Amino acid sequence: MSTNLPTLRLCTAGSVDDGKSTFVGRLLHDTKSILADQYESVERVSNAKGLENPDLSLLVDGLRAEREQGITIDVAYRYFATDKRSFILADTPGHVQYTRNTVTGLSTSELVIVLVDARNGVIEQTRRHLTVAAMMKISHVIVAVNKIDAVDFSEQVFNDVKSDVDALVSELGLAHVDVIPTSALLGDNVVERSQNTPWYTGPSVLEILETTEPAKNIADVERGLRFPIQIVIRDHATDYRGYAGRITAGKVSVGDKVLADGREAIIEGIDGPAGEQQTATRGESVSLRLDRDIDLSRGDIIAAPDLPEPQQSFTATVFHLSESPVRLRSNVLVRYGTALVRGRVDEVIRRVDISGQNRSEEEIAHGSADELALNDIAEVRVTVAEPLPVETYRRGGRVGSLLLINPGSGDTLTAGLVN
Repeated sequence: MSTNLPTLRLCTAGSVDDGKSTFVGRLLHDTKSILADQYESVERVSNAKGLENPDLSLLVDGLRAEREQGITIDVAYRYFATDKRSFILADTPGHVQYTRNTVTGLSTSELVIVLVDARNGVIEQTRRHLTVAAMMKISHVIVAVNKIDAVDFSEQVFNDVKSDVDALVSELGLAHVDVIPTSALLGDNVVERSQNTPWYTGPSVLEILETTEPAKNIADVERGLRFPIQIVIRDHATDYRGYAGRITAGKVSVGDKVLADGREAIIEGIDGPAGEQQTATRGESVSLRLDRDIDLSRGDIIAAPDLPEPQQSFTATVFHLSESPVRLRSNVLVRYGTALVRGRVDEVIRRVDISGQNRSEEEIAHGSADELALNDIAEVRVTVAEPLPVETYRRGGRVGSLLLINPGSGDTLTAGLVN
């Protein structure tokens, strides 16, 4: 298998019954990424149900509750590969009740496939998923106008849906969006180009997946080392002190000048899984040794000199994930990197309306002005008890992402992106 292109992380999103699970099943089946006995099982179940075609969604909807309801309620991760590239795919839920799971899938993805039922066109859940993709700075979106077979492969229906998608994309400021007519049930334009859509001359979904190179975040390249400390390793017998963690941005080399708890230090050594090394880059888990003793602990950051000054108050765009609301000015725990500090949400600056109904600010806020409720998306002001070196969110959640946590139960309440 070629390794010219890196592994692509992607996810699917869309409304209930848009065919996401069937789409993923088709992708797995047509790329020969499933075992023969798995497909035989799908055929048996499908025949028992009297279905004309194999129900490929059974390859994805593994939870019993999902099969009984015919919907996806959890994020299902799948791994597959072609001779050009390998993929990690998150199949996210469609029902509005599980938007929080969709946010989870999007947070680690470089590309998102949003499915739209050709019979229904752009609906509120379509707006919801594209809005979240825009807010999370997804660099590449594919809109699959699915079930095109159900409208007799109509070019006019596709063009009408595409026109609505284009208008929404322009409104949201999404950078790179491909719109493709597909039939997950029959396989049209998913892996192979379809003979049933001669009016569409573009690539199939897989062709795009195999060749896309998600845009690099310029800020990720320009900014320096970010190394949140997870644990301090001490060996009194050898007088060893190393600060262990994972590099979330930038790179580090022996001899580099860094900031640690606001004080300058020099990287004296880098210890990796295989022993000492001279350099380490983003994504690597290592232990850093400094040329001087500095009282550091879990939650502190070793960083390049461009680390911003710690702040006690900042704004963030948040996605409320819990059925338990967050009331304004109530106590929460704020997780930023490996730091965990007390804090609160002082103000809801604005709420994001994703209904497409052009409601007024008063209508958007009505009934929940003093709290964040399930699936709310809002810009808020957060205050923390101990200043944090927060900075603007970067793709992948490496820098600038945070969580609000229930201090009593430890449950995650809200995910946020620093503005």
